[in-house]
Amino acid sequence: MAETSHPHQGSNQITGAEIVIRCLEQEKVKFVFGYPGGAVLHIYDAIYKQDHFKHILVRHEQAAVHAADAYSRATGEVGVALVTSGPGATNAITGIATAYMDSIPMVVISGQVPVAAIGLDAFQEVDMVGVTRPCVKHNFLVKDVKDIASTMKKAFHIARTGRPGPVVVDIPKDITANLAEFAYPSTVEMRSYTPVTKGHSGQIKKAVKLLLEAERPMVYTGGGVVLGNAAELLIGLVQALGLPVTNTLMGLGGYPSTDKQFLGMLGMHGTYEANMAMHECDVLLAVGARFDDRVIGNPDHFYSKARTIIHVDIDPSSISKRVKVHVPIVGDVKSVLAEMNDLVLQEKPQQSPALKAWWKQIDAWRGKKCLNYLNNNGLIKPQYVIEKLWEVTKGDAYVTSDVGQHQMWAAQYYKFDKPRRWINSGGLGTMGVGLPYAMGCQFANPDAQVACITGEGSIQMNIQELSTCKQYHLPIKVILLNNRYLGMVRQWQEFFYENRYSESYMESLPDFVKLAESYGHVGMKIEKPEDVEGALTDAFAMKDRFVFMNFITDQKENVYPMIPNGKGLSEMILAEDL
Repeated sequence: MAETSHPHQGSNQITGAEIVIRCLEQEKVKFVFGYPGGAVLHIYDAIYKQDHFKHILVRHEQAAVHAADAYSRATGEVGVALVTSGPGATNAITGIATAYMDSIPMVVISGQVPVAAIGLDAFQEVDMVGVTRPCVKHNFLVKDVKDIASTMKKAFHIARTGRPGPVVVDIPKDITANLAEFAYPSTVEMRSYTPVTKGHSGQIKKAVKLLLEAERPMVYTGGGVVLGNAAELLIGLVQALGLPVTNTLMGLGGYPSTDKQFLGMLGMHGTYEANMAMHECDVLLAVGARFDDRVIGNPDHFYSKARTIIHVDIDPSSISKRVKVHVPIVGDVKSVLAEMNDLVLQEKPQQSPALKAWWKQIDAWRGKKCLNYLNNNGLIKPQYVIEKLWEVTKGDAYVTSDVGQHQMWAAQYYKFDKPRRWINSGGLGTMGVGLPYAMGCQFANPDAQVACITGEGSIQMNIQELSTCKQYHLPIKVILLNNRYLGMVRQWQEFFYENRYSESYMESLPDFVKLAESYGHVGMKIEKPEDVEGALTDAFAMKDRFVFMNFITDQKENVYPMIPNGKGLSEMILAEDL
């Protein structure tokens, strides 16, 4: 179908594509991750003419969205991705769904066929609004150039407020060519969208009273503390009350992992002490977490112990969704924790005999040392690699991971003391995120140490991004824990399918060193435990080079503790039980 474009009619009129750029400028966007195509060429032409933000050319649209996602996780800003219509848009879906599951603020701009061609099966047409509806916070199809600015303003507002999430703005190609005057709204008003921010003061007072009177209190926090920039307030509350605290996979770094009051991560692969304290507590404060299946296991087992639950969350639909809550507090976690801290400071609490006894029980659970592992068979243990990575980077790296055993070992053995340093896919569990996540982190923090912990299955899902890393000289360090299996699949097949390793063995792996070198990077292969620390030290000493480290690890190593599917928090499989 013929496309129409018009010469500028008057100095105040600009094209829709230029309006898109002006909107991004107004939002102070620094990076746009994308891949060009026919439906977005007007936008790309406008990008060529501007210098307000940098466009990052990825090698696959999925990687564009993942990189924008990680940029947001690392900075707290709204990530931005740009993709073309049809397959470009559908390639972005996995990245959008990943961000949606983890509540990451993002705006994805997708091209669309001209308005008159929509619904006619035009070349590279797909109903992006329909396709993304289940996995976005909101989406828009812009059908008038005059609506671009107001739509973009709404998109950024929706993405970053309330419970954050990705917003898609689908723009037909002719709309990007049409002319209009640019005026960016200073405020947004939507009757259908008014998220609550301040928690109910009466409920907050009730929650503090319960915590002060509890005999076996426990604090359980998730990604909401990190996304809500509330880590310092959480630390203040937990330390003032002297309470034990655990983080979910998404919440790691929300409370310092090296602090004595931290019990480790909880859940399916959480520590014995965190899971037991969660199960046996009498008052539970949940902050920015959602009691998902990988955290509490079987809800019936969780209900077998009576406890009073306080739940703080920005999203009212998350409260009592899986677990009945006694004291719901809907509000921004930062605001609620600030109010709780003020109340606690007024009380000046002292540690009670009951709380001392509770800590004695927790220390007994800690005595099991559930993360100990045997390291004496001459093979590289993946846990050992993570421990040495933590030592070499002094615990100060941005660590991204893919999904699988390596992800759990990273969560268990790298002690995150700061928020926004642990970047992984929690809710969707997306293989292939690790490398583009590392790219987004490195762009956000150009002088920081960025490590991508991955497996030989996951890394190959977006390995083309080695080219992007070369183009932009990204000094990322890839730590490949190579056990020649789809490790977590193999572990489940060992435990629950009588060692029938159906399609989990990787029989035709590339030479990763040569592959990395072919892209112009440094490649290393490490096969002996005694070489691990030296290799990591050498790699991180190369501050201006991308280094791909292929660690050949013990094929039979499993992740412990583990709560089998359908079991409860106290029904863990420990390494010592085998």
